[in-house]
Amino acid sequence: MADTEAAQKEAESLKETIRKSLKANADTTLAQFANDVPALGPVNLKIRRTLKGHLSKIYAMQWAQTSPTLASASQDGRLIVWNAVTCLKMHAIALPTNWVMCCGYSPDGEFVASGGLDNICSVWNLKNPNNTNPNAKPLRELNSHTGFLSCCRFLDNKQIITSSGDHSCILWDLETGTNVTTFRSHEGDVMNVALAPDNNTFISGSCDHTAISWDIKTGKRIFRYEVCEQHDVNAVSFFPSGAAFATGSEDGHLRLYDVRACNVLNDYAINNASPAPTSLAFSHSGRYLFASYASEPDCLVWDTLKAERKGEIKGHTKRITSIGVSGEGTALCTASWDTFLKIWT
Repeated sequence: MADTEAAQKEAESLKETIRKSLKANADTTLAQFANDVPALGPVNLKIRRTLKGHLSKIYAMQWAQTSPTLASASQDGRLIVWNAVTCLKMHAIALPTNWVMCCGYSPDGEFVASGGLDNICSVWNLKNPNNTNPNAKPLRELNSHTGFLSCCRFLDNKQIITSSGDHSCILWDLETGTNVTTFRSHEGDVMNVALAPDNNTFISGSCDHTAISWDIKTGKRIFRYEVCEQHDVNAVSFFPSGAAFATGSEDGHLRLYDVRACNVLNDYAINNASPAPTSLAFSHSGRYLFASYASEPDCLVWDTLKAERKGEIKGHTKRITSIGVSGEGTALCTASWDTFLKIWT
């Protein structure tokens, strides 16, 4: 017992040393460094399409990377794949549970996945003509988590990463349906994951107030970011170059981290009583950071470089739960509890 306590004290001492070292090296912020960069003008995005078809709250959406299509999952028990240009429904899949919390769309648009309070990640092959059958079974039911499924992201058509309320993330082999690697280090529910552009690492955000970067190949933790002292980390998103990532936490702050310096580059907050962010997405260039919130303002556009508000997106009547930028970077999609998805440019 004494040895354990001594080890814990030593670990805390080392953590404090790391904190002080990082703080000493943080001599400026990105906004201060970019003070002489000309400011951008206001951003006024307009609704170009409204996708109608869900009958209950939409909890998640994701674009395909190679086509103007996207997937959305709702508590009406349906996962719908949309053509964002024509507004047509390409697929409508009856899910195993109505209590869905996430969905994923493979980069080439061949597979979709969903999960929620059933603790299972259900994977569907969109080329299967039987998907229209209400009793159709998914291609795979990935069942190892012991808590709710909060997020799922495809690396490709053969692998997917899931996060869960059981404090873990799992890398799955879709061909065999087996657990390849379990990533454990969080001490609270894992709420979101984001893949790096090169698919070699990913970031997880958790209710333990931290974000962790992971090496997918080795399964090892790279670095643990102490985002805030008392608030859940709800959302994470990688910068397009992979050199940085953003977090959104219950204290209402968005923070931009450099993955090389393991330190905060910028802090984005409306005021001291900012609402909690629900979802994050960078523009194709990375100059803009889009963030949806649990209450007004519904969705804001931030200048990533100068940490300034550049626009507000209004059009939904209820909370925006998920946002995403299309693969080619020309459109933003917002999904809401009002049962609609809206496409903005």
